Amino acid sequence: ISAQRLGCEVIAVDRYINAPGMQVADKYEVINMLDEEELKRCINKYNPDIIVPEIEAIRTEVLLDVEKQGITVIPTARAANLTMNRDRIRDLAKSIGLPTAKFQYAETIEEFTKAIDKIGLPCVVKPVMSSSGKGQSTIKSSDEINQAWNNAISGARGDRVRIIIEEFISFDYEITLLTVKQKNGPTVFCPPIGHRQERGDYQESWQPMPMASIRLEEAQQMAQKVTDSLGGAGIWGVEFFITKNATYFSELSPRPHDTGMVTLGGTQNFSEFELHARAVLGLPIPEIKLIKNGASAVVLANHTSLEQPKFSGLEEAMSAPDSDLRIFGKPTSRPFRRMAVTLTYGKEDVQKLVEKAKELASKISVS
Repeated sequence: ISAQRLGCEVIAVDRYINAPGMQVADKYEVINMLDEEELKRCINKYNPDIIVPEIEAIRTEVLLDVEKQGITVIPTARAANLTMNRDRIRDLAKSIGLPTAKFQYAETIEEFTKAIDKIGLPCVVKPVMSSSGKGQSTIKSSDEINQAWNNAISGARGDRVRIIIEEFISFDYEITLLTVKQKNGPTVFCPPIGHRQERGDYQESWQPMPMASIRLEEAQQMAQKVTDSLGGAGIWGVEFFITKNATYFSELSPRPHDTGMVTLGGTQNFSEFELHARAVLGLPIPEIKLIKNGASAVVLANHTSLEQPKFSGLEEAMSAPDSDLRIFGKPTSRPFRRMAVTLTYGKEDVQKLVEKAKELASKISVS
C-alpha cells in the first residue's frame, strides 16, 4: 500500500492464494519460491525494477543471479541471502565484533546434545531458517532436549536442517531498533521499540522504550555497523538484548518488523512501511520523529480452519478512544497464528498503553 501511494505497480508473490498482500496488489502470482525455475519464470514474466524479499523460504541464489542482470534486490541480493539464515548472520556479527550470546550449530540430534553440553542450561534453540518464533524453545532441563529438537526441525522453513543453540542471556528487556539505510542519505533510526515474546513470537510492542542513553547509543552503533556491512537500502529490524551493563546483538531482518506494527498507530511521522518504501525508491527521509506514545498487541487464532476466519467482539474492541485495529485478511487460521493487531496511542505511559492494547485484543475472538 505504501509503495502504491508513491506510484508503484506492485506484484505480490506468495506460496498460497489470497495471501494478504495479494488482496491489495495490482497483480499477484502463487508459486513455490524455493523452486528455482518457478522463481525465475515469475521474475522473467514481469521483469521488475525492484524485488523486495519478504519471506525466509526463497531461493536466494536466484536473486544473486538477477541482481547481476540489473534488477535491484532489497536491500541487496547478498544481504537477502545472508539474513534468511540465522547462522550466516550470526557468523557475520561475530566477524565484525558485535557482542552476542554464545552459540553452537547442530545438524543431527547427536551434535545437538553435544552443543547443549557446551552452552549449558538453560539455552535457547532455533532453526537457522524460520520466522515468527516457529521452532523456537528454551531448554531448562535435559529431559526437554528431544522435544526441543523435534520442535526446531518441524518449525524450520526452507530445506536446511540446521539448528542454532544459544546461551540464555538474563536480559532486563529486549528492543527492536528500526534502522533505515538510505541510498543518498545517512542511516537514520526510529525511537526504540520494546517488546515481549512468547514461543519466540512477539505478543506486545511499545514505542518508545525507556532506556539509558548509553545503551541506545551502543545499539545504534551496532545496528549501523552490521547494516553497513550488508549494504543496500531499506528498513532493518535489528533486535538487541539489554542488560544493566551491556547491549547484545540478537537478530536482524531486512524488512519491516512485526514489532514495528506499533508505528501504524501514528507514533511516528512515518510508519515503518512508509519508511521502507521511501528508502527502497531512493526518496529522501528528512527526519523521523516521535509524535506520540503507542503500543500494539496481537490477536491470535486458537484453532485450525481452512475457511475464511470470522471475527467477533469487534464492536467492543473498537469502542475505546485513541485506539485502532488492523485485521490482516489471512484466509486460513491455525493455533497461535497472528490474525490481527490492536493499536493504542496517546500521552499515557507506554505500559498503560500496553495494558489497554492487551485488553482490547482479548475482546476479539477468531472463529
